[in-house]
Amino acid sequence: MIQRTLSSVLAALRDTLGPSACIEDPGVMEPYLIEQRGLWHGECDMVVRPSSAEEVAAVLRICSESRTAVIPQGGNTGLLGGAVPRGGIVLSLAKMNRVRALDPLNHTITVEAGCILQTIQEAASEAGCLFPLSLGAEGSCQIGGNLATNAGGVNVLRYGNTRDLVLGIEAALPDGNIWNGLRGLRKDNTGYDLKHLFIGSEGTLGIITAAVLKLYPAPRAKETTFVAVRNPETMLDLFSRVRAACGDNLSAFEMVPRLGVELGCHHIAGVTDPMTAPHPFYALIELTSPRESESLRESLEAILEEALEAGIVEDAVIAASESQAKDLWRIRETIPEAQKSEGGLIKHDVAVPVSRVPEFVDRATALMTKELPGCRVVAFGHVGDGNIHFNISQAVGEDTSIFIAQSDRINRLVHDLVEGMDGTFSAEHGIGEVKRSDLARYKSPIEVNMMRGIKALFDPESIMNPGKVL
Repeated sequence: MIQRTLSSVLAALRDTLGPSACIEDPGVMEPYLIEQRGLWHGECDMVVRPSSAEEVAAVLRICSESRTAVIPQGGNTGLLGGAVPRGGIVLSLAKMNRVRALDPLNHTITVEAGCILQTIQEAASEAGCLFPLSLGAEGSCQIGGNLATNAGGVNVLRYGNTRDLVLGIEAALPDGNIWNGLRGLRKDNTGYDLKHLFIGSEGTLGIITAAVLKLYPAPRAKETTFVAVRNPETMLDLFSRVRAACGDNLSAFEMVPRLGVELGCHHIAGVTDPMTAPHPFYALIELTSPRESESLRESLEAILEEALEAGIVEDAVIAASESQAKDLWRIRETIPEAQKSEGGLIKHDVAVPVSRVPEFVDRATALMTKELPGCRVVAFGHVGDGNIHFNISQAVGEDTSIFIAQSDRINRLVHDLVEGMDGTFSAEHGIGEVKRSDLARYKSPIEVNMMRGIKALFDPESIMNPGKVL
């Protein structure tokens, strides 16, 4: 262990990266210290912006030798404080934003960790392919952060979570070594699949610097519909019918409650109600196919007609153009933004088995109605994969501080309910700093000990994103 003062560590980083890659001015560092919702404000001694995996490794070597904390940061769009620094060095991947290779025959794209998600989507599209990861923050989030948190999104139903879209990664280790696992192979049965340790680790084991991602044939036919149903039970019935009839053509199946539509219409410019009359719940459904000749509309119309006759569907609107499809998606995507305008908000990112989604929504809503009289529940999200964003807005006119002060109690009630239904308290947002106590409460001691053992093996000096996950 090299004994270094803070000033000598900072000097070594300047010497290694060059002064232009090191930010020390407090005003310039400020954007790196705040998470996107403004709920947490951190502090650090320097922000470094390396340009290569070798420079990332050099930073880690210096920091490991001096036991200086390193906080990896991508687009800083996380929701649980996972990229908020509590001292040490913020390592931004923003300058490592190259598409290294694109192989349309192998259906792979190799990108650096700082690539914006939307840039990857566009590069794939130009090659006649699809990279299916799709998030609300795709215009600013970086793929390294997506991998580090195993992001979900709206296409998990068909394509899986982020970890399912990765064939190989390159990672800088805390000791300054670089592991090159950039293999574009779909079959590689040669021992432990190490990439999965880094995917979802939130920068606590090392820093992902590049990845080989899977591509798919670009959709050439698409249909989007907004369907009114009475309740989550009938919505699940509709989901079962669509999935049975359409198979892999079903790309997304999202739940939107009536209140979500009303808040969007009230607070978000461009959001309009596509229905002529209000309904309790809506399903936003998207079918896609790589074949232009695929008769998706005929299939969709037949399913909806049968469901209407069976009393499952109350009304439906099928987008007549790409513009109308985007308008329907805008209703779903702007729910979180619209809720912010309604005062205090307690949010949950939970998942239960798909078959138990209606039971969870009903039980959780009844529980919140009892515990928080007058509160407004907005349960929305990815019914097709069981991930529900169970958000609660304060009662109209309620004191926001009093409402927010109940967050810990309400979180415990909701998470206990989910746990009792064989679910999880974190479906796609990760652990970060906020949910560490939940991890300790709901994971078994064996699981936690295994995680601690892995952490100790990769990061014995505990410099990587300390205070996050564990």
